[in-house]
Amino acid sequence: MPRKTDRAATLTGNETELKLALPSDDPADLASRLSRVAVLKRRKPERQLLHTTYFDTPQQHLRRAEAALRIRRVETTAAPRWLQTLKTGARGSSALSRRGEWEAPVDGPALESGALDAKAWARIDPDGSVFDTLGPCFITAFTRTIWMVRSRGGSLVEVALDIGSVTSGERSAPICELELELKSGPVSALFDIAQKIAGSVAVLPLAMSKAQRGYALATDTIHAATTAAPPRLASGMALQDTARLVLCEMFGQFTANLHALIRSDDPEVVHQARVAWRRLRSARRLFKSVLPTLEQPDWAALGPLLAFLGDQRDLDVARTETLPPLQDAFVAGSADRAQAWDTMMLSLMQAGVEQRIAVRYALEVPAVGACLLQATRWLDAAPARLAAASSDAPSLRRWASERATRIHARLKRANKAAHDPQALHDVRLLAKRVRYSIEALRGVLPQRMVRKWYPETVDMQKRIGAERDLEQAIHVLEQVEARPDLTAYLRGVVAGRRMH
Repeated sequence: MPRKTDRAATLTGNETELKLALPSDDPADLASRLSRVAVLKRRKPERQLLHTTYFDTPQQHLRRAEAALRIRRVETTAAPRWLQTLKTGARGSSALSRRGEWEAPVDGPALESGALDAKAWARIDPDGSVFDTLGPCFITAFTRTIWMVRSRGGSLVEVALDIGSVTSGERSAPICELELELKSGPVSALFDIAQKIAGSVAVLPLAMSKAQRGYALATDTIHAATTAAPPRLASGMALQDTARLVLCEMFGQFTANLHALIRSDDPEVVHQARVAWRRLRSARRLFKSVLPTLEQPDWAALGPLLAFLGDQRDLDVARTETLPPLQDAFVAGSADRAQAWDTMMLSLMQAGVEQRIAVRYALEVPAVGACLLQATRWLDAAPARLAAASSDAPSLRRWASERATRIHARLKRANKAAHDPQALHDVRLLAKRVRYSIEALRGVLPQRMVRKWYPETVDMQKRIGAERDLEQAIHVLEQVEARPDLTAYLRGVVAGRRMH
């Protein structure tokens, strides 16, 4: 049971933190590698063993209130210390978070009501009923290596490497991440240090906190694909605010799925990573007129990773979606063709395993993380730049309607003029742009546009996509050197559908 004492919180304030996942295949070597990075090289690190228990009610009242309450045992060379910490405010979809934090020393592993900040806790538990029903829900245990970095400009940043695990019941997941916490100075100090680290150590912006991972682990969704969740828009919003909200959500979906790819073999994770990238690229074009042209990330650095993801998706679609419905017609009772089909599917599975290794290798290339870190910084600093670039922007509703009308008219013209596979593929890509634009701006578009154009573009995308997927399946089979009669069969299917 939680203890009710009169101990007062001794530290209150706001935590500003940049969190980075470390997609390394050798976590044990990370501390020494980081110690060789110039910004950390001449600083003596401190090591701590941290064991943390997170608390919530059976109904997860704290999670729903976007809060986290924990007790942490800190083991150093001196005697162990116990700290009780309350954090408030959702992390959102960015690796950079600003949250309320209240911390106080306690006597042991039991919660103490007197160690809570009264005002902060009252907003969560106004009548005190929540505190009495709190209990442990998951734990983390990790080794933390800390470097304190003070710059000549006066900023102070704590760089913490955490390696360990989060556990909920019988489930467990690894922790391998870097946290940069701003102790004093401007937020830019976090990014300056992170970019120096990213020059030689692979990183991935990570929006999910340890508490969020604990909850995801409890529901067995920690490595699940992250799908699109367009922000709610209101017609009175400024265009620059809309651009930032939309871009941040899409970028968050992209990085969340990249992080899941480190451990997950689920084809849907690859699919959603590519969807997120197309959504982000589409939104950058959609908001091009209000986006500042300077200081944008070097997106070209993601080229190899995106190519590997595309190849992985082609293999997954061929093996799990395009080919299975055609098996019976090809085999047609022939034992020889049945064996050829099984051999082909096995080859596709093996190629998929090898391709996932290539994807994970690409995630360990420092240039990828450096680009994603630049994008995180760019989006965080976007409000001031966008405001300066869009001071005379039109109303959001009128702008959205005009943009949607223009791109939809372009799609209609392209569809009428498409008479070959490449032109149809271009139409499919344009249909996706229209679809993603409508999804992003749905809340401020005239509903007649949404009701009519959205189903049209989805149907067009799927119809053209089915034929495109067959053509890609033929290419995939050629890559794995499948039997010629298999590829000939697929070419016959393509020809028959075109005639139809």
